[in-house]
Amino acid sequence: MKKLFCAVVAALTLVAAQDVCNAQYYKDLFQDSGINLTSRQDLPAARFLGLSYETYYSAKHNPMEISVKDTIEQTAIMVGSTIDENGVLLYPDGAPRFKMIYVNGGRATKHGFSLTEKGRQNIRTFVANGGSLVGSCAGSFISSAGNESFKAEPGTQGKKGTITHNYEGKVKTEYFGVYPAYTISTDDLNQEYTGMKVEKNSPLLKYYNFGGDMYIDSVYHNGGSWIAEDPYTLAPGTEILLRYDYVKEKEQARIDRGSFPITGKVSCWAYKKDGKTGRVVLIGSHPEGVTEGDRLELTAAMFQYAMDGVGRPEIKGELKNGEPRKMVKATVENDPAYTRIGDKQYHHFTVVIPKKAKNVKVTLESPYKNDDLYLTLNKNDFAFLANARHHDITLGCDKEMKFDTLEPGLWFIGVQCATTVETVKTDYGVAYTGHLEVLNGVPYTITVSWDE
Repeated sequence: MKKLFCAVVAALTLVAAQDVCNAQYYKDLFQDSGINLTSRQDLPAARFLGLSYETYYSAKHNPMEISVKDTIEQTAIMVGSTIDENGVLLYPDGAPRFKMIYVNGGRATKHGFSLTEKGRQNIRTFVANGGSLVGSCAGSFISSAGNESFKAEPGTQGKKGTITHNYEGKVKTEYFGVYPAYTISTDDLNQEYTGMKVEKNSPLLKYYNFGGDMYIDSVYHNGGSWIAEDPYTLAPGTEILLRYDYVKEKEQARIDRGSFPITGKVSCWAYKKDGKTGRVVLIGSHPEGVTEGDRLELTAAMFQYAMDGVGRPEIKGELKNGEPRKMVKATVENDPAYTRIGDKQYHHFTVVIPKKAKNVKVTLESPYKNDDLYLTLNKNDFAFLANARHHDITLGCDKEMKFDTLEPGLWFIGVQCATTVETVKTDYGVAYTGHLEVLNGVPYTITVSWDE
């Protein structure tokens, strides 16, 4: 009965927790401008929204320009290193360290190959554990299960055709597969501009009205993706956000060359598997470099919708009277429920305080003496600093809260690592300095005890 009570109350508080859980990330956004992607440094929509973000950018995506230096840097950042075992995207327990990753355009297959399977798996883990992803052009291809071809049927002016099934239901080796269906290439539509019609009831309209005409003009396109309204490319639960609109005369010229019309095809879509995962928002074109107007607002809306779809906070476990919970394991031990805490991360626990409990004590201890852990308590809801009934933000890791009595019922306990790294600018983005130990996590033990 006690377990059922805990489960019901926790479920009821998940939505409320989303309002304050933004504090559980190191930063808002990470931009992947890595090997064989556009080496974009600035991200106007992130600045427009006031987001905190970091970028990794390599040499230009001409394969001849890739150096050993690029490979070493990208591996350390996206895959991991001695000081950061699973890379910058993930906390030691595999939770997302950023709310969202943005993947640039470029060469999808070559970038995926350069990440190695471990790097690709890190991005899958990022999304599976609640981080959101936005990808444009190559970023949309690589995030899917694979890219397919569309062959028009003779005599249909390209309006009907068949999708080539290249991967037999499997994920292309170099791709992430976080959108669990396939994308289709626009073939010869390169270095062009198209319009985009906003789908009726598109969730992007929650953020901007795009001039009130449900239309976004002159979005740059360079061989990007689309999806058909077909089970092979439209995963169950996919939301259609925008559709292409191409100049009629140019469209006919493409048809005359044997291509298919792009007008009306899905150009931007979103997918979220469940409450635990992040939201994936993909677009076949390139609005991301524009600094004003509808196209800037389009990128901003995609970012906002993605970040509003991050996964719910997860509970590490239920604490029992007098039983220490040791959160001391390293990433390589693959035991997230007992893994150390990362920089600015929250760990959440629950405890049921009985009616006759008195002399309640919550104790937090760590062997690390140069870092700061915060302790928070809240009734019937996740305990973030912004909403906690009780908190201790004394410098240092060791804490002890004492109460003669506590209101009986379900309590949430939060531990936050307030210590974080410092950054210095480099020729590939930023490097971390200072408290580097937090990247592999701060170990601690938490105990709740009372008399009955």
